Amino acid sequence: MAKKILVVDDEKLIVKGIRFSLEQDSYEVDAAYDGEEALQKAKTNQYDLIMLDLMLPKMSGLDVCREIREFSDVPIIMLTAKGEDMDKILGLEYGADDYITKPFNILEVKARIKAILRRTESHAPRKEEDPSVVVSGDLRLDKDNRRVTVQGREVNLTSKEFELLDFLVSHPGKVYTRDSLLTLIWGKDYPGDERTVDVHVRRLREKIEPNPSEPVYVRTKWGRGYYYYEKKAV
Repeated sequence: MAKKILVVDDEKLIVKGIRFSLEQDSYEVDAAYDGEEALQKAKTNQYDLIMLDLMLPKMSGLDVCREIREFSDVPIIMLTAKGEDMDKILGLEYGADDYITKPFNILEVKARIKAILRRTESHAPRKEEDPSVVVSGDLRLDKDNRRVTVQGREVNLTSKEFELLDFLVSHPGKVYTRDSLLTLIWGKDYPGDERTVDVHVRRLREKIEPNPSEPVYVRTKWGRGYYYYEKKAV
């Protein structure tokens, strides 16, 4: 079945070019030209990935991204004409999985899409004995259904937040540097830096930790990196 992608940009020529190129690779492409239309389509349709421009009429791309994260973990690639680091970090803060700065090469766009879809479909090979459901204290992670609950309350994680937590949970107690996590979760060709990992860890802690400033699950090994502390269920 063809992967369905929503492309959101108010510049119709850009949308037309992206649509044409993606359809050549057998993707099904839908389009929206302002923030409100994008949000409505994201609510009423199932997409495998959304390409979302930062600057949009009616509603900004960041606000659209934040709203989508309230009900979906669909992978989101932010498109921005700005090159400042703050815009890129803000996109990640609001739940984006990746960003591409305009002007971009369509071959790079397609490579990023393929990489994200590949990681979403099969994040990492697991041993057959690995449980599909992990219970650690008040946290319950369902790998097959990509669901996380804390004290029985479901937590809505982005695709990357789930992959990060899933990976750390699968290797409890093992410390990973920010650089190694960047490579393992985002891929060796990802152009971002280690701050990407810090942003996602902070957002993850805000969602799953009783007190994010004193994390119970995703802990820091000062001077080395991050690790998952496995709590035994009571």
